[in-house]
Amino acid sequence: MARMDLQEKLGVLADAAKYDASCASSGTNRKNSLKSGGIGSTEGMGICHSYAPDGRCISLLKILLTNYCMFDCAYCINRKSSNVRRARFTVEEVVQLTMDFYKRNYIEGLFLSSGIIRSSDYTMEQLVEIARRLRLQERFAGYIHLKTIPDADPDLLRQAGLYADRLSINIELPQQKSLKTLAPEKDGPRIRKAMGTMRLDMEAAHAERRASKKAPQFAPGGQSTQMIIGADSASDSDIITTSSTLYSSYRLRRVYYSAFSPIPASSQVLPLVRPPLMREHRLYQADWLYRFYGFELDEIKSATNHGMLDLEIDPKLAWALKHRERFPVDINRADKELLLRGPGLGTKAVGRILSARRYRRLRLDDLARLTASVKKVRPFILAQGWQPGAQLDAENLRARLVPKPKQLDLFAAS
Repeated sequence: MARMDLQEKLGVLADAAKYDASCASSGTNRKNSLKSGGIGSTEGMGICHSYAPDGRCISLLKILLTNYCMFDCAYCINRKSSNVRRARFTVEEVVQLTMDFYKRNYIEGLFLSSGIIRSSDYTMEQLVEIARRLRLQERFAGYIHLKTIPDADPDLLRQAGLYADRLSINIELPQQKSLKTLAPEKDGPRIRKAMGTMRLDMEAAHAERRASKKAPQFAPGGQSTQMIIGADSASDSDIITTSSTLYSSYRLRRVYYSAFSPIPASSQVLPLVRPPLMREHRLYQADWLYRFYGFELDEIKSATNHGMLDLEIDPKLAWALKHRERFPVDINRADKELLLRGPGLGTKAVGRILSARRYRRLRLDDLARLTASVKKVRPFILAQGWQPGAQLDAENLRARLVPKPKQLDLFAAS
């Protein structure tokens, strides 16, 4: 490996990290560390593209420890056989970069992943040592997200949880059969076992914290995972089913979806073109319906066509158009569950409706002040002085509701 200066390494390893989507910050809080003289905070506004669940923007230094890897996963730009420029940070360099960037107010935290070097245990030891030095030597109280290695010794993963706010273990692909074909050195059951162990460790630590506030925190931001979309034949229904299983089995905070991006000199088993980015967007919207809107898995799958989500309209609208017998709903009488199924009604809008109707019966113009767009809502609701009449059954309802193309917002309410 040619000798590089720190700036060159940063260029290579920051670029190599862009393929990892699972870097959104949690709402974790380390105020106690600040009271004891620590540096940094997970609170406040950031300036980059990672977001907390409450909408705060968190700036993270997102890098790989190295882009060299012993594994030869077909879909990975950093695989062993890939002809890319390689680089590797030392532990000291990552600590130095993180602190320098923080002191210049560029970042509020660190997202750190790595290819596998020497062995899974050796690589995990390096990641843990970086987090340990930041916390104990530099007294850094900002956000740290470590991408862990499922093959590593479970004790190393436990050590990682003592220093990191969030841990993630990538499930890689939606189907085990695809993993065997495209990443034969990775083992699906072993990955899930590591995720299960992580869940148990987190639950044990949380129980200790409830018993005593002096007990150490353990990954307070929980764990997450990522799936590559479009590298195999998995349908959206397959992906959503896998996600729901992951959420229920391991209590994940997030499942991230990363659209497959063709890489140079790729294997012939991979597709030649990337899937449309709108597919990734629709999967995030479906994920939101499952996590925040009370939709059951079968309800979301019923909105697909041959297992694929509609790329023209969001999953909630697709579901509503297929279940017109459930509409219109009366915004002055319907319960929260029914209101959340109304196209165009996000969780905040439903909360405003439930609050406002305690004092008066709501009319259509009232609703226009409570939600972002009344056009999408109008055919599916009853209000004081308003009923959709034939609009709900009109054959051209879908055509009238298909939005004009605009810049994607993955976190817009469906």
